Amino acid sequence: MTLSEAANPLLDSWTTPFEAPPFAEIKPELFRPAFDAAIAEHKAEIDSIAGSKNEPSFGNTIAAMELAGARLDRVAAVFYNLTGADTNDALQAIERDIAPVMARHGNEIVLNEKLFIRIRELFERRDEIDLSVEEARLLDRYRTRFVRSGANLAPEQKKRLAEINERMATLGTQFSQNVLADEKSYKLVLEGEDDLAGLPDFLRNAAAEAAKERGLDGKHVITLLRSSIEPFLQFSKRRDLREQAWRAWLSRGEHDGNTDNRPIAAEMVRLRAERAKLLGFASFADYRLDDMMAKTPAAAGDLLRSVWKPAVQLAARERAALQKIVLDEGGNFKPAAWDWRFYAEKRRKAEFDLDESAIKPYLQLEKMIEAAFDTASRLFGLTFKPRPDVPVYHPDVRAWEVTGEGGRPIGLFYGDYFARPSKRSGAWMSTFRDQQKLAGDIRPIVVNVMNFAKAADGEPSLLSFDDARTLFHEFGHGLHGLLSDVTFPTLSGTGVATDFVELPSQLLERWLEQPEVLKRFAIHYKTGEPMPDALLARVLKSAKFNQGFANVEYLSSALVDLDLHKAKAGEPIDVTHAEKEALAKIEMPEAISMRHRLPHFSHLFAGDHYAAGYYSYLWSEVLADDAFEAFLEAKNLYDPATAKRLREFVLSAGYTREAAEAYRLFRGRDPNPEPLMRHKGLLDAPPSAS
Repeated sequence: MTLSEAANPLLDSWTTPFEAPPFAEIKPELFRPAFDAAIAEHKAEIDSIAGSKNEPSFGNTIAAMELAGARLDRVAAVFYNLTGADTNDALQAIERDIAPVMARHGNEIVLNEKLFIRIRELFERRDEIDLSVEEARLLDRYRTRFVRSGANLAPEQKKRLAEINERMATLGTQFSQNVLADEKSYKLVLEGEDDLAGLPDFLRNAAAEAAKERGLDGKHVITLLRSSIEPFLQFSKRRDLREQAWRAWLSRGEHDGNTDNRPIAAEMVRLRAERAKLLGFASFADYRLDDMMAKTPAAAGDLLRSVWKPAVQLAARERAALQKIVLDEGGNFKPAAWDWRFYAEKRRKAEFDLDESAIKPYLQLEKMIEAAFDTASRLFGLTFKPRPDVPVYHPDVRAWEVTGEGGRPIGLFYGDYFARPSKRSGAWMSTFRDQQKLAGDIRPIVVNVMNFAKAADGEPSLLSFDDARTLFHEFGHGLHGLLSDVTFPTLSGTGVATDFVELPSQLLERWLEQPEVLKRFAIHYKTGEPMPDALLARVLKSAKFNQGFANVEYLSSALVDLDLHKAKAGEPIDVTHAEKEALAKIEMPEAISMRHRLPHFSHLFAGDHYAAGYYSYLWSEVLADDAFEAFLEAKNLYDPATAKRLREFVLSAGYTREAAEAYRLFRGRDPNPEPLMRHKGLLDAPPSAS
């Protein structure tokens, strides 16, 4: 049976609006046959390219590889988006089964000697053949990808590398599923008013909704999702329950039994070190950063440590202020990690006459979505039109048609905002289809996924300021995917260096912090009145509040990641010991915990993308804060000339240039780190412009 004959919508042409996936027709049992057929097709295409008798040309080798595997890309995009955002037992079983199959298929391509010979020959003749700038860049990326994947290794080394890659794929899948299992299985049931003491209405409503979803009508449930547990730690007056919830949160992936991620993480670190040695690098950190903006672990570590010291000093002052509150209230204990958010909220209320429950009524999810869309409209001329006719994979998901100036088609945008047991924790941007021009004018389908607490029926969903910042952050990634304007899929959208990919997302956050934006969109959900000027001023004044804590949380995770992946091949690894040792080395404050402990650090172990690269958030934040200064210097938040450069050299350009070059073309110079230190409250100097 041919692909076209198979009664499988994953393999057929889609006649839906925007050729979006027809989710209602896609059943779990259809994925494995679709994967098998699409992989077979892709293998045949690759074999044809590698075995061609014609002299290698850009068209018959590089462009042909870009066009190959289109059906597999489509099947995989649908599958992995569903396993992240709306999974079930059937999908998870397929995910475990297909992970090594996909890894093996990828190995067969990058370790195909005939294919690499053609790529290498083209690369060696690159100055003799007539290539556009983008074609030359793509050829360079292919050659780099194959070399970094082991194309130059001896046969036995290639064999071992392939084994490592397959094993890593299996381990990464299991790690992710274990974290989700721990998150799904835990619930802190609040039985009565005493257990609910201190909780504001928005959290009570969300906890009631979570209980209802779990068949516990009439009760309240706190889950391990950040949108549930963080406000509980912030407001609950029950210190014993705060400790109980906090310990459960930190111990995800660290329970003896089937969901224990400690041996999985340890094996992944050992395999990464072995892979790096095979490829000629001293450690996985050296291997990883060699193809990043930072280039070396030393450069990344220097940046992290330059912020660590002032962050720890600021956190110490914050802790002293919390201790004073405890003593003033008659307490005789030192604030512990499960106390920090609770007493920080008291301190914020005292110092700024501000508490989270006073802010949330003004931060309606719908208005924050509108604010993000408005920012994109004013910067880049984009329009977002609801499309309820577009198929979605869950009733909570919404779709918008995105057009540019003059109605020019840009793409399709999905928003999936609410937490549910079938969704992994966190927030992310992904695509169901990447932009490209090689196979026609292919417009992107982008999705933003969040985990906000869903309000009770008839009530609007209210966000914390951090939630709203997360929405803007992921929308920045979304714009990076939507505004892509390149020819080749490999160079499209967010497919850039990890320590550059966070620039658009962190940059867009800055617009949320502007009075001009909040005055328009921070509207009280009951009265319809905008946030009062006095409250707005206090919100903005408190923006640097608790930044010592926040930065220590993040930086400790990044430093532990970097330290862990400096391990040499053959070294024994115990992740619990390694974590403790790394934290002791940096003298981690005892009242603060890592943002992500290793047994549930999905950035590092659910895949390779951020392994030895978690530092990249800070690296990109240097770029983002310096980039926003360009708008401040222009004295216009939406300055057309600055926005045009941002779009041309960053958002639309994909990976058609080295990241450092792209930034210089936008800014006219290398980034200045001082705006970052000011934004974090670690420098006393005022901004250079306003």
